[in-house]
Amino acid sequence: MNYEILKTEITDGIAIVTISRPEAMNALNTRFFNEMDQLIAEISANSDVKVMIITGEGKAFVAGADIAEMVNKNSEEGSAFSVLGQNTFSSFGKMDIPVIAAINGFALGGGLELAMGCDFRFAGTKAKFGQPEVNLGLIPGYAGTQRLPRLTSMGDALYLLMTADMIDANEALRIGLVQRVFESEMLLDETIKTAKLIASKGPEAIKKVKMIVRKGLEMSIEDGEKLEAAEFGTLFGEGNEGKTGMTAFLEKRKPDW
Repeated sequence: MNYEILKTEITDGIAIVTISRPEAMNALNTRFFNEMDQLIAEISANSDVKVMIITGEGKAFVAGADIAEMVNKNSEEGSAFSVLGQNTFSSFGKMDIPVIAAINGFALGGGLELAMGCDFRFAGTKAKFGQPEVNLGLIPGYAGTQRLPRLTSMGDALYLLMTADMIDANEALRIGLVQRVFESEMLLDETIKTAKLIASKGPEAIKKVKMIVRKGLEMSIEDGEKLEAAEFGTLFGEGNEGKTGMTAFLEKRKPDW
């Protein structure tokens, strides 16, 4: 595919994906979803990539969905546009590698939903967050009503969803919506630093941590414990990652993954 909206740079096992539609504040349209779906497939097939970072160009991470594309849709077309975005953002969670959102500016509506689909989120001090859909007589369509209360609390989620209030990075940190806040000019460098740290760990262990945590949230704790125990065992024995890592530890050297 010829990418018009997404710019990708892969260095040292880190894929940095920049949403580049600054003239529209990186608003999400059908072209974006098609490009992101293709890019996810390409990165997933590239065993050299250990972590993916998503950020935005200009003043926005993503300022929302493209209203100009949505305004003339009928009910069926609106639902289909919702499902399109839900499927794309759910794909982040299905990737074997971690996906980190580096939120550089406005993350509103679909932009916040994109960020919430990632595994965790870092924000610059200039970042702003909100779900303003009710201002337009709409509701979130890309799983915002589902992910926001799971990441924060029901009360915080309902407040943001019902008031359309826009909060800053420090407030987003306080309610658990983001994990770290950095000075805006340091955001990408700090995110890359964390990505490199993760990339230095056992790749199979990182894959399993992501899978078990995400699946476990949909299970009882008893079933989650069973899943953890089963996956824990797969890392033992000759030729497996746990054996490699434990042997290196005992020999006081870095493991060769």
